[in-house]
Amino acid sequence: MAKPTTIQIKLESTADTGYFYVAKKNPRNTTQKLEFRKYDPVVRKHVVFRETKMK
Repeated sequence: MAKPTTIQIKLESTADTGYFYVAKKNPRNTTQKLEFRKYDPVVRKHVVFRETKMK
């Protein structure tokens, strides 16, 4: 069987709270790092979340 093309990535908060979301990404279509504005419940605000690798 073939390997799946999508990989799991971690979207980590730029507010340095340690909060993160897990998302899927197809690296063939989306080559740049993802960046979203999402809700961080630790600081109770919408902040920028940047892509980091899963360990």
